[in-house]
Amino acid sequence: QVQLVESGGGLVQAGGSLRLSCAASRRIFSSNVMGWYRQAPGKQRELVATITSGGSTNYADSVKGRFTITRDNAKNAVFLQMNSLKSEDTAVYYCKATLPLAEYWGQGTQVTVSS
Repeated sequence: QVQLVESGGGLVQAGGSLRLSCAASRRIFSSNVMGWYRQAPGKQRELVATITSGGSTNYADSVKGRFTITRDNAKNAVFLQMNSLKSEDTAVYYCKATLPLAEYWGQGTQVTVSS
């Protein structure tokens, strides 16, 4: 079993920045994809960004150029740097680890962007 713990959420004004962190409770098999997803009130959970163990990244069009996903394999951690935040970025942000035979989700961290 793997536990993922997110941190770094909070309240920020539009145009501001936040950095989310996600730490795994134990070493994760090296071949995995780490990702950030978000769910706004009344909406479905959506992909924000993913990063493979080799460092390849993928972003939702809505966050390209504003968000950056990185990972530290030695620390089993993934990060999401969010710049130029907009009110529509308000959501609960979830960390996800996709392993060859399983996937794990964190409990989420709230990000609120005030306009």
